[in-house]
Parts: sequence; structure tokens; C-alpha cells
Amino acid sequence: MTILITGAGGQLGRALARAAPGAIALDRAACDVTDADEVAAALEAHAPTAVINAAAYTAVDRAEGDRLAAFAVNATGAGVVARARAARGVRSIYVSTDHVFDGALGRPAREDDPVAPANVYGASKAAGERAVRAAGGAVVRTSWLFAPDGWGFVPAIVRAALAGEQIRAVDDRVGRPTAVDDLAAALLALVAAPPDVYHVAGAGETTWHGLACAVVAALGVDVPVEPIASAAWPSAAPRPRSSRLSTARVEALGIAVPSWRPALARAVAAIARRG
Repeated sequence: MTILITGAGGQLGRALARAAPGAIALDRAACDVTDADEVAAALEAHAPTAVINAAAYTAVDRAEGDRLAAFAVNATGAGVVARARAARGVRSIYVSTDHVFDGALGRPAREDDPVAPANVYGASKAAGERAVRAAGGAVVRTSWLFAPDGWGFVPAIVRAALAGEQIRAVDDRVGRPTAVDDLAAALLALVAAPPDVYHVAGAGETTWHGLACAVVAALGVDVPVEPIASAAWPSAAPRPRSSRLSTARVEALGIAVPSWRPALARAVAAIARRG
């Protein structure tokens, strides 16, 4: 099977390229998913049997004031890739997010639950899902992604802890952290699965405060982590109170969803070495 990866310059795209060294990995410069001609040319040139679309606008807060840019990549681009691959009989997976839910269910969200995004980022991803499903493609939602070479919450906590800074983290939002390498492995396994909606998230729930404490523990430093309420950490974009995703569907296919803790320890060590 020949796999083409779009969005290969991002943290997930890089993980997919590591996990599938024979794949065709195209970053935005090589294939802009919002450009139908570029996407068609890439599919014609490489003739893949499957496409994993990891291209994404992921700046959640910035998206609140940059709606057009978020929808261009996450919705329009998703549809462009899905329709182009459908016209050629190619399998595809679109990577989505827990933010398509508002977190008000009171239980882990299942794949068939109605989406109810609470922010622009989530709305753009939900629109992308609709376009992909209309073209017969698969959707994989994930949550709280972290990587040894990425950006976001985990690297920020590592830097703050090593600098001895005060750390405060929200303790009233719960989710399932997901290692980027574990997600990449699951995506590669799902390429051969029936085109459907799937959830992939690390095993074990925690809060952002719990995740920050796990980072500090992995570093082995004596830095306190203060638990705070969401209201004490205002943001431009509303966040789901619960980002828990049910992974029963992929587990029924025999696809493992490992605990996020061992991968977190490895990611923290790599980030600390990088400085």
C-alpha cells in the first residue's frame, strides 16, 4: 500500500512519516490542501492507494478571530482532498478533534453522538468531517495531542518547570491525552478499516492539572503545580469541559490505545534535552 500524507510538516505529519518511512510525505509547500489543482497533481504524480490528511489549522484561540483561515484548511481543504481521492478510488482518513463536541454529555463522547462545537476551531473541523463523510472518507477524532518535537501544553510546562517558574493548570477540564506516535500507529492501522468515524485517544483520563503534574514528575524536579478553575484562565475560545472520547469502536477492531503516561515520559525527556 502506498500512503500519501498531507500536512507532513506538522507534529502529526512528522510522526506519520517516522512510522511509515515508505510513505509520500508532503508539507504545505509541496501540496496546499486548499488548492484543488495541487491536490489533483499530487495524486496523479504519486498514485497512492491511501491518503491521510493531517493538514490542519490548530491555533484554537487565534481561530476565533481568523475564521476564514481556519475554515479554509479544516473544512474547504478537507473537502478538496476527500473529493479528489474519491474520484480516483483512493482510501482516505481525515484527522479531527474532540472540539467538535461541547463536552456537556456527562460521559465519554461516542462516534455517533451529534457534534456541537463550542468554538470556531471545532466548527471548522465539524464542517471538514461533513465534507469527508459526504465523499465516503473516514474520520478519526483525537484529543490532547502531545509530541516530543511539537508545541503546546506539554512543552510549555517542561520549560516552566525547568526554569523554576510558578505553574498553574486548570483542574476542572478532563480528557484523554494522546501521544502523537500512538495516534500515527492507529491511523496507519485504520487505513485498511471500513470508512467510518473513529475515536483514538490515550488510555486513562486526567485533567490539565493532572497532566502538568505528570510532566513535572517525569522531569524529577520539585516544582509545585497550582490547581485552578477554568474561570481563572480565560481564553479567546471556549473549551469543552470534558474532552473524553470513547474508543470502544477502534478497540473492537483490535487497535490498541496505549496509556499516555509512558509516551509522556519519553516526550518530556526529549523536550528537556532540546531545551
